[in-house]
Formats: sequence, C-alpha cells, structure tokens
Amino acid sequence: MKKESILIAAVALIVGLLGGFLIFNITSVGNNQQPSVNIPVGSGSPTDYASRIAQAEKIVAQDPKNLNAWISLGNDYFDTEQAQKSIQAYGKALEIEPNNANVLTDQGVMYRKVGWYDKALENFEKAQKLDPKHLQSLYNMGLVYAVDMKQPEKAFPLWKKYLQMDPNSPTAMQIKSLMQSPPTTQPTSK
Repeated sequence: MKKESILIAAVALIVGLLGGFLIFNITSVGNNQQPSVNIPVGSGSPTDYASRIAQAEKIVAQDPKNLNAWISLGNDYFDTEQAQKSIQAYGKALEIEPNNANVLTDQGVMYRKVGWYDKALENFEKAQKLDPKHLQSLYNMGLVYAVDMKQPEKAFPLWKKYLQMDPNSPTAMQIKSLMQSPPTTQPTSK
C-alpha cells in the first residue's frame, strides 16, 4: 500500500507541476510574446478535449490576440469533428497571423470536410504560395482534386511535386498508391 501511495503522490506532483507550467506559460503571454508551450494536443479522451477546449475558450475570451490558444482551439475542434467551430477558430488565428501555411492548410482540411472545396483549394494554394515546400497543402490539394472533384489529372502534378521533395515517407507511399488506383474513399490528412 505504501508503494501505491508514493506512486500516486509522485504522479499527482508531476501532473500538478506540468499543469501549472502550462497555465503559467499560456496565460502570462503579453507584449506579443508567444507561450513556450501550447495547450496539450493529440489523442485523448472526450473529457481531455472538453477540458482543453474550455481552457482555450477561457484564454481567448481574456486575450483575443492569443495566437497559440486560437490554434489549439482550432486543433481540438478539428480532432473532435467540430468542423464549423474549427474553421472559425482557425479564422481567428489567421486574423492574427494571416500568412501561417499550417493554419491555412488545417482550415482548408475543415473546409473540405464540410464540402467547401473551392475554399479548401484557396487555402491550400495560398499556403503553397507562402511556402512552396509545404507538403501537407500539396497533398490535400491533390485529395480535393482527385477524390472530391474527380479530377485526378489535376492532382497528379501536385503529388509528383510532393514526391520529388519527399519520396519515402508514409504519406509518399499513400500518394503512390493513390496515383496507381485513384481513390474511391475520402482520406484526410492534417
């Protein structure tokens, strides 16, 4: 029993320190400084997402110019299949930093999810203009053309460009497969 108590105390201490560190870094942002740590993201239980979303919503209510909180909120809405809210949160992030290729791409994926293919393509194209080596925007632009618009002839040049820059990644293997047999399902990638 004593080992359990020590283990529980150690875990509680670590969680408390990490939580305090994250809250301090997120809420103490001022003078256009960005926190050194984002709100934790990734796979988690619905309770984890709900907690992170509530925390980020509270932060942006207090500090509407907090870029990282808007991005984290967009990501959590993205991960919990709340496309409209994700689009809006990414839109707020883009008001703060309009030339963020990653946020443009993530918002584009959400536009694609709700069937706004033209808006998705606009975002991916803008991300490509900002960063011609931005792989995710190339990949996703190809998906919109190949899967959603049934125009693989427009997707293949994009994917070939992707493969020139990154020929061996798991995404590259997926692209090679998609190019051999055009997709009938709707793969998505963030």
